[in-house]
Amino acid sequence: ILVEDPFAMKTSLDCIPCILRQTIDAARFISEDPNYQYKTMQDALGWLQEMDLNLSPPAIAQMIHRNLRRQSFNADPYQEIKKKQNQLALDMIPDLRLKIQFAPDPLIFAARLAIAGNVIDLGVNGNLKSSDIRQAIDRVLSENFIGEAEEFRRAVADAHSILYLADNAGEIVFDRLLIEQLRPERVTLVVRGMPVINDATLDDAREAGLDKIVKVIGNGSDAPGTTLEDCSSEFQQLFREADLIIAKGQGNFETLDEVPATIFFLFKVKCQMFAGLVNQPIGTQILIRGKESNSRHFMEKNNKKRYH
Repeated sequence: ILVEDPFAMKTSLDCIPCILRQTIDAARFISEDPNYQYKTMQDALGWLQEMDLNLSPPAIAQMIHRNLRRQSFNADPYQEIKKKQNQLALDMIPDLRLKIQFAPDPLIFAARLAIAGNVIDLGVNGNLKSSDIRQAIDRVLSENFIGEAEEFRRAVADAHSILYLADNAGEIVFDRLLIEQLRPERVTLVVRGMPVINDATLDDAREAGLDKIVKVIGNGSDAPGTTLEDCSSEFQQLFREADLIIAKGQGNFETLDEVPATIFFLFKVKCQMFAGLVNQPIGTQILIRGKESNSRHFMEKNNKKRYH
């Protein structure tokens, strides 16, 4: 059963080719048999015929990947590549910690590293290479950055409790660098409740060592975003009570942008639909406030309609 989220962004027609590409990428992770891959694509085309465009893109992806896991009897097709992404990121951490230590603005530099790590998204780029990740991190300060840094700094300073919504494996290691700047004792980290694409789960948080510095919970859902009605009661309570919510990735933006809460969204523009939404080129680092903090103003400034 898919849960329609009244706050979530609707699915654009431009999202459909991306969903189909996700499907074939997942099929290739599961099996090298071209017959299996072809059958998987046929099935996905059938599912998409009944797709409700009123659902968010993460809700549609949730349906597709549930079916893939069920039919393949493989609970986590991306497990091995997630481990490799985590290890690659962990190998980079000592050098990046030094750079943060000597940065003029450690909090914002760590935030930009966390955003740069958002490139690790197999839902958008199934051909992601380790060199792509290294280049994104190496270019962290040269990439276009659109953000409300001062507002973010004030919100962090004022918050007694921070809920940090993670996105992908590998990326979660770079999230640790930002969390270390937030005073970890007031942070609760949230990961997906079950595997979906290469999104981070409890296992990934443990591999990144985050369970040693913050409380970590799964949100109870297997959507590659945060559909509140699909999440556990524990998560929903924490969400309501948090002074500040930091939400990583496009999927969390797609599902939470209209939610009336104190949210800052951190993501990298990775597809043409999002580039049009924020009127910024692909590759731009984005740090914006959510609805309660007037993210609509940011969108209106860029003179773009939400849906295409």
